Amino acid sequence: MNNPSGSAASFLGIDLSGPTMRTSLVTSSGDVIERRENQIEADKLVSKVAEVVKELRDSHPDIAALGIGIPGLVNRQTDRVIASRDLPSTVREELHSEFMDATGLRVEIENDANAAAYGEYVVGAGRGSRDMFYVTIGDGIGGALILDGKLWTGASGFAGEVGHITIDTEGIECECGNMGCLETVASGPNIVRRANERLHRDGTSSLSRLAINKNFTAADLAHEANNGDDFSLMMIERTGKYIGTGVASVLNLLNIEKIVLGGGVMDAGDLILKPIIQEAKQRAFQPCFEATQIVAAALGPDAVSIGAAMLARDAA
Repeated sequence: MNNPSGSAASFLGIDLSGPTMRTSLVTSSGDVIERRENQIEADKLVSKVAEVVKELRDSHPDIAALGIGIPGLVNRQTDRVIASRDLPSTVREELHSEFMDATGLRVEIENDANAAAYGEYVVGAGRGSRDMFYVTIGDGIGGALILDGKLWTGASGFAGEVGHITIDTEGIECECGNMGCLETVASGPNIVRRANERLHRDGTSSLSRLAINKNFTAADLAHEANNGDDFSLMMIERTGKYIGTGVASVLNLLNIEKIVLGGGVMDAGDLILKPIIQEAKQRAFQPCFEATQIVAAALGPDAVSIGAAMLARDAA
């Protein structure tokens, strides 16, 4: 490993899964040295990543590799982005080689949920476990599976898509084309949709502080729930039950040691974690439930970037 400064190598992780590009420079043990945030422009993605990398390498010449978490389906065997709701096809066609050429670093690309899972496994809430399933609940719902310390990505790199477990066979259509996926009821935008429908249908819900703000978000709902708003508490609890139903399916299938729940929706804390655990307990095969720890993630918004950096470290 090339290390021009003679000091311990550091690793760079970049998260492209939101409107803001989040960058973490971490030590080989996963401690964050420096963080950065920059706006993402899809048509200038490669040049912006290269710019940030250059700035950090100027002050940290010991950076050994770069990991990038990408929202979408990534085939690690071919280093190709197969599909992404956020990146246009013209941008993602040769993204891996373009990042390598532009930064001069070895680059590892990975699905954002897989990257976050690896971060939680190595330095977060999954530390110390052997096998772990990670669920991220935000604008979409993703999942990732780690078996015996390694990401298990399936035959073509797409394993872990827990957001597309069917929860309601008579539910609304999902972006994937199926009906009633977990994502259609428990992702951030769909929590807001369900809350708006309930506000319009139920006159007593007008007492909720959410009724005053027509453009509320899932984060607003979580905030009001934490402040004791009855309507918001009800919506968070029902969302937790949906997620718990999906978690029960994972428990029954995998008999996994630990399930880690991350993403912005988990900002509601115990208000959503408790109904998730309760519903999973009710619906899962009891020996599978009793063998599993269900916990909230620990790395927050840094999970993808830290995990991507750790993947870059371990892919050497």
